[in-house]
Amino acid sequence: MNGTAVYELPAVPTSWRVALPHTTAAVPVARALVRTALAEREHSADCDTAELLTAELVANAVEHTAGATPIELVLRLLPTGFQVEVHDEDPEPPRDLTKPNLDLPDPWQEHGRGLLLIRMLSSSCGHRPTESGKAVWFRLPGRRRPV
Repeated sequence: MNGTAVYELPAVPTSWRVALPHTTAAVPVARALVRTALAEREHSADCDTAELLTAELVANAVEHTAGATPIELVLRLLPTGFQVEVHDEDPEPPRDLTKPNLDLPDPWQEHGRGLLLIRMLSSSCGHRPTESGKAVWFRLPGRRRPV
C-alpha cells in the first residue's frame, strides 16, 4: 500500500427518532432528550426555548389525540438550526399554528398559549400529513459547533 492510510471516524448522529409513551410522562423525557441532543453536539440553539417548545408539542399530542399509540419525537441538528417534530396518529392539523388567532388567550385559562409560544419563539413552524397521522414541527436558529 502506497501513501498514508486515512481513517474516518464514524459519523455522530445529527438526528434522533424516539417513541414516547402516550402519557404526560413523555413531556419530561422529551425535554431531557432535547437538552442531551443539543449538549452532545455542542449546538448553539437556545436549549431552554427548545425544551419549552418541545414540551408544548408533546403535551398537545398527548392531550389532543386519543388512544395509547406512542408519540414519536424527531430531533434534527441542521447546519443553520435545530428542528423538532412530534408525530401522532391524528390527521387533524393543530388549530392556530400557522394561521394566528387574533384573539388573545384568556389570562385566567390554563390552556391556549402553547401554539402561541411556538409561533412567537420559533424561527418557523408548521405541520404536515404523514402516513399514520401528522407531524407538527418547529425550528430554532443556531449552528452546530465543530466537535
